[in-house]
Amino acid sequence: MNITIIGSGNVATHMAAAFKNAGHRIVQVYSRDMQHAALLAYHVAAEAVDNLDNINPDTGLFVVSVKDDAITTVVKALSAHKKLIVHTSGSTDLNSLLAFTPKAGVFYPLQTFSKIREVDFRSVPLCLEGADDSILADLKQLAFTISNNVYSVNSARRKILHLAAVFACNFPNYLYGVAQDLLAQNQMEFNMLRPLIMETAQKVLEQEPRNVQTGPAVRNDGGTMAVHMQMLSEMPMLQEVYTLLSQGIIKNNKGFTAPE
Repeated sequence: MNITIIGSGNVATHMAAAFKNAGHRIVQVYSRDMQHAALLAYHVAAEAVDNLDNINPDTGLFVVSVKDDAITTVVKALSAHKKLIVHTSGSTDLNSLLAFTPKAGVFYPLQTFSKIREVDFRSVPLCLEGADDSILADLKQLAFTISNNVYSVNSARRKILHLAAVFACNFPNYLYGVAQDLLAQNQMEFNMLRPLIMETAQKVLEQEPRNVQTGPAVRNDGGTMAVHMQMLSEMPMLQEVYTLLSQGIIKNNKGFTAPE
């Protein structure tokens, strides 16, 4: 399939590579920054462009992978070509495309991406939505060329998935940063926590998260929590975070016997 990638960020980079590796032709890569467009275009043997007026209409699909607040502006410009357009956003409704074109869909990869780290795209869940059954069928056919995990997910359910992903991915990563800062302030290495992080992640891959919750909150260990709060006395924001998370754990595990 001939595909044009609109965007050059993390998602666009991994998506373009996955399509290229599956044998599809990447026609162009667009970015407002020509250097970014050129770098990705080089890796997928495509033409780089930094102006939507220079888009080549000889494509079967536009994959719009830009910031959510830029999607409608880009789609409005691309709709003149009357080709199928999909966005890769987890939180943007399909209607944002349908306002400009009936040939619309969603191609949302449920994964965290970084340019510096490779991802096995065949394991990435792809959440698809189409303006009609024919478009959805075409998107499924395309999706199965790059992933073994393909799902039909409407806009409402996709937004729930995206919210859940923020809790499962973005917030824990922020907390890893908090932990790293606490250690660094006391001349200790974050590497000391990596085995703990790996074991915690492994457990939730095998069991329900609630069933493997540990720590002072699940034990309702008020003494330890009071000590922790005192240690955070000069960091009121972290005190608030600690309190809210601890209260959530206690409420979530009410009547539940914590593992030893």
